[in-house]
Amino acid sequence: MSIGTQTAQRTVTVAARGLTRRFGARTALKRIGFELYPGEVVAIIGPNGAGKTTLLSILAGVLDPSEGEVIRAPEKRFGWVPQEPALYSRLSVAENLRLFARLERVADPEKAVADMLAQIGLEDRGSEEVARLSGGNQQRVNIAIGLLSEPPALLLDEPSAALDPRQRERLWEFVGGLAGRGTTIVFSTHNVAEADRYANRILVLGDGELLFTGTPAELDRAVHGEDTPLDVDRPALAGDFESAFVRFLHQRGH
Repeated sequence: MSIGTQTAQRTVTVAARGLTRRFGARTALKRIGFELYPGEVVAIIGPNGAGKTTLLSILAGVLDPSEGEVIRAPEKRFGWVPQEPALYSRLSVAENLRLFARLERVADPEKAVADMLAQIGLEDRGSEEVARLSGGNQQRVNIAIGLLSEPPALLLDEPSAALDPRQRERLWEFVGGLAGRGTTIVFSTHNVAEADRYANRILVLGDGELLFTGTPAELDRAVHGEDTPLDVDRPALAGDFESAFVRFLHQRGH
């Protein structure tokens, strides 16, 4: 599929071609390749050290691959939300957004700040110090910074790791709204049930290799056999998906 064209009514947002990354003698990623589409929610899952953060960092453009390439359409930077919030706690919400809007060279910083405050539902708290916000609201501000330049894709590294269940629910409702408006969402997580619940597609990494790409239902089929229906009731299997994932890794020697 060519980048920037439509085939079967699908436009590619980004294509990864043979991504390899080495750190000295260690190979963190080994010839990773895939394509992402507008409005997709894609989860990257795998054991510790599988290469999840390295892959996200390359997609974000903050780390160069040793080999291979990332092709973006359009050629715009992606929004990048690292696990540690990139916020200045003594500045207000609006001041943080304004600072990063200027760093991103947004054409109209004040309009971008107003739009982001409305989008994350914090219009009435723009003058409040970030340090006074809850963890969930701080993460919303963190994501808003990643959205300032209106990127075609948003990359999130463990976005809900420090949130309580209610904050996680609100976060994914917000992220789902972004996907519904066409933003490609890619997130890493150690919470396999979260990937099963919120992702349209999963990428499974193990020791830097891409072991699987497909839907959660397709991973179930890979583990339990072709007799498992693709339209199986996902909520009914939610409690078993982690076991299926662990079994999948074991079957492939990870």
